[in-house]
Amino acid sequence: MTNQRGFTLIELAIVLVIITILIGGLAMPLSAQIQARRIAETQRTLEQAHEAIIGYALTHQNAGQPYLPCPDTGGDGIEETRDGGGACPTAEGFYPWVSLGTAAQDAWGNRLRYRVTASFSNSNGFLNTDSGDIQVCSTSSCTVADVASNVPAVVVSYGSNGWGAQNVNGNTLKTPTSADELENINSDVKFVSRTPYKPADGSAAEQAKEFDDLVVWISDSLLRSRVCPAGGCP
Repeated sequence: MTNQRGFTLIELAIVLVIITILIGGLAMPLSAQIQARRIAETQRTLEQAHEAIIGYALTHQNAGQPYLPCPDTGGDGIEETRDGGGACPTAEGFYPWVSLGTAAQDAWGNRLRYRVTASFSNSNGFLNTDSGDIQVCSTSSCTVADVASNVPAVVVSYGSNGWGAQNVNGNTLKTPTSADELENINSDVKFVSRTPYKPADGSAAEQAKEFDDLVVWISDSLLRSRVCPAGGCP
């Protein structure tokens, strides 16, 4: 008679260890793939926002002089009402997704940030003599813009960590630890756009280098070539 022999506890333990190692090896690439998809989706959202802002200028003009949308400060996605002189109440706020008919948030569920030069969002329209006041740098310590200068408008996603962002539930997330990410939330005219960096560990030195923000901007030359192709706005 043949004896039937099952697995011993040691053999089962070895099998479980092997399965755990295999699953762990697969989980990391899968996580990286999900993150890559979210980054690509957010980049598409930012490009759509970029095009929507230009489209707004094509359809909003005063005696042939175009202007850009106001930021949204209430969180409802609608650009704020201008004052009697045509000026927006603020230069920076949320991207007005309802007014522009595009996505309400990035792929991580956070609102996009939007800043615009006052002379470009005034409903009297911008002129050839107007210049954007936004500067885009590769580091927060730059004294002269080395990525883009004299920018009329910029849109920002605070990336996968979302630090400094407001989510769709209206909650403001953790304040960034790196100077470059802090630069993108301090409501001034300087923004940072550079290669992402993920800290290698939890040390203060590594955390200070973290950066995953995604930034798009509308250059003065592109805006004028698209909105006033005949040779500039009045």
